[in-house]
Amino acid sequence: MKVLMISGSPHRAGSSRLALEEMAKAFAAEGVETELIEVGAGPVSGCTACGDCKASGRCVIEDGVNEAIEKLAAADGLVVATPVHYASPAGALLAFLDRMFYAGGGRFAHKPAAAFASARRAGTTSSIDVINKYFTISQMPVVSSTYWNQLYGSCQADAAQDAEGLQTARNLARNMAWLMKCIAAGAAAGLTPPASERGNVTNFIR
Repeated sequence: MKVLMISGSPHRAGSSRLALEEMAKAFAAEGVETELIEVGAGPVSGCTACGDCKASGRCVIEDGVNEAIEKLAAADGLVVATPVHYASPAGALLAFLDRMFYAGGGRFAHKPAAAFASARRAGTTSSIDVINKYFTISQMPVVSSTYWNQLYGSCQADAAQDAEGLQTARNLARNMAWLMKCIAAGAAAGLTPPASERGNVTNFIR
């Protein structure tokens, strides 16, 4: 089994990376492989609304998004970690996720996913909420932990002192590993995901 990890931090040795490393150790103990993609340092383009991905399933901009789509389509789960910028996820990460999910979201259904945020003081819960919306519109089960998925500290050294935050990260990984194994066991027993209804689109202004 494999989990794709995406870091939106511009710092390769920051608090978000610390949380992901803590999760990676817990995943490894459960026999789950991890792969990390770092997008926070950019440059990452926002969606240009060209519409080409609707037919191709790929983004016309080649900056790592298409590779991430393929990696997640082949993986069993997803973790997205972000620092908090103005009470929201990092901008480069949002640009990346906009295009990744718009082009490839149809291939991500029923894969467990989780968001994790790091901050000096506040904005973590609002940032987690933003990222969770990518998951829920794509029919991805959102994995929880023993507290909200957040780590506090203005740098990695400070965040390393947040014992509860690191505990939350480890428990999150264990819960995701368990859920992925349950899904695999269900598939082996012949259980398949439900077919989704499509076709009804209601506009608020007609």
